[in-house]
Amino acid sequence: MTPFGERIRALRKERGITQGQMAAALGVSSAYLSALEHGRRGRPTWDLLQRIIGYLNVIWDDAEELERLAELSHPRVTVETAGLGAEATTLANRLAETIAILAPDDIRQILAQLEVAAERAEAAAREKRRRQAASKGRSFT
Repeated sequence: MTPFGERIRALRKERGITQGQMAAALGVSSAYLSALEHGRRGRPTWDLLQRIIGYLNVIWDDAEELERLAELSHPRVTVETAGLGAEATTLANRLAETIAILAPDDIRQILAQLEVAAERAEAAAREKRRRQAASKGRSFT
């Protein structure tokens, strides 16, 4: 199951909507909606995502969360490590070969560490862009 599929399934059930009802309203088959919920289909298209958001009548914050989860929910991931160090390639390959056998607790711990590292890297990238923009602004005065 993908994070997106898990969330739309929960929202659908909270509202007492069957897969058949939702699929008919969205103009997709029940089999497709089931596959989307269970992670056997890739991310929904932007158009379908917007129809799901509208159909479930979610508030703004929940809509943003669904969009974020859809981005994180492709069940077949390709990781491009060309141009990165050997450790990055090792990490990608090791994860690919072991993810199916990792315990859920191990997956949660690895994901938590990765989220912390990603937040740190994203903050550093934002700061770098801010400094570059500020230095460009000074060069014109």
